[in-house]
Order: sequence, then C-alpha cells, then structure tokens
Amino acid sequence: MARTVSRLYDNYADAQRSVNALETAGFTSSEIGLVSRYRDDETLAETSSGTAAGAAAGAVIGGGTGLLAALGVIAIPGIGPLVAAGVLATTLVGAAGGGAVGGLLGSLTDYGVSEEDAHLYSEAVRRGSSLVTVRADDDRAAQAEAILDANRPVNTRERRDAYIATGWSKYDPTSKGYTAEEIRQERERYLRR
Repeated sequence: MARTVSRLYDNYADAQRSVNALETAGFTSSEIGLVSRYRDDETLAETSSGTAAGAAAGAVIGGGTGLLAALGVIAIPGIGPLVAAGVLATTLVGAAGGGAVGGLLGSLTDYGVSEEDAHLYSEAVRRGSSLVTVRADDDRAAQAEAILDANRPVNTRERRDAYIATGWSKYDPTSKGYTAEEIRQERERYLRR
C-alpha cells in the first residue's frame, strides 16, 4: 500500500537537495512532487510594482537535472505564480486550467495528503515555503522520510501553532500570496524563535 510523505522547507535549496536525494534513491517523477514560490532561490512573489515574475501557466523553466529540469510555472488563484514539478505539477496544471477553487489544496488532498495537513501546506506555500512530496510504498516510506528529514524541514507542529497564534485557522484560497518583503519578514520571525 502506498502513502504520501510530505515536508515543508523554508529554504528552497533544502527542497532541491531533497528532490535530488529522492531521485538518487530511485524515486521517480511520477512519485515525487515539488511546489514552491521560488526558482533558484529567487522568489516568484509579486514585486512592489505589482507584477509577477513568470506567470505563464505551464512555462518550463529548466535548470537543474532530473525532476528539477522540468520545473514549470503555474499561476494559481490566491497564491500567484508557483514552480511545480513531478506529480504535483500535473495536478496543478489541471486545477489552474479548470479554475478549481483552492487548486493546491485540492491537488494535495487528491494526492493523499490529509485535509488538515493540506491546509497547512497550502498556507505555508502561500507564505513562501516550498513543499516536497513523495508517494511511496510502505516498504520505502521510511526511506523517503529519512531523506526528507535530512534536509532541514520545517517543524510543522510549531509552524501550525505559530499560524494559529496569529488567528489563522485554515487556508483561504482567496487570500493573496505573500510578497517578497512579507516572506522575508516572516522568515526573520521564525529565525528568532
């Protein structure tokens, strides 16, 4: 039986290392997913002028190897432009094209992430974190977890508590994605904890 293992990363390079390590361990692009508001550590968040960098749905970015070479930019309502690769890119392109409400949230739950976690992950991506998922058979799930845990993932319990302390209860697909400055300020808050 297969299950989905997911981790959030505040540093895009940590997410990239996780994807590379999963591929080296033999996981395929049909098992791995990556979604982020970053491309090569450059945020795709809206700039102060209000324009978005690279918002063409499905545009291939290139760079990297393996799964990371196939990153595409997808515009998601409520979050803005995202880079996505692997299985999550496929479901997000369908959600963006179909105008699905809460495209990322729905894609995650369809992929086997619990609704509670999908709300947290969607909110974290909206606020600038990167999400890596891998669908693994029970006999390989522990290996996937070890790989993801080796690259400094976010402590999701602490992050959920921090969001709740500010009045957050669930992901709102009508909320705008954080700007680059808001992402920077949020990261500074977490570093002080």
